[in-house]
Amino acid sequence: MPKEAVFTMKLEPELRSEFMAEAEASHRPASQILRELMRDFVQRQKQARDYDDFLRGKVELARAQIANGQTATHEEVQARFAAKRADLLSQTGQTGA
Repeated sequence: MPKEAVFTMKLEPELRSEFMAEAEASHRPASQILRELMRDFVQRQKQARDYDDFLRGKVELARAQIANGQTATHEEVQARFAAKRADLLSQTGQTGA
């Protein structure tokens, strides 16, 4: 990918000095490290946004189900899964103890 854009930023002289020293110690150009940091940041931000969208969809679905009366009490859920556990245990020949 051609590198045609220039990025200028202000930072503390101490931070720049420390960064440049660490870049030199790792035998890598500072610009390469900054590009990697930027790519990592962009990827993390996209993942966070995707997760937020996923979570928002789950919440909207749950709210719609509640509005439509598609709910179950704690006791109903417990009974449903107790029956599923018993069925699975009986299929494997185990007991619930």
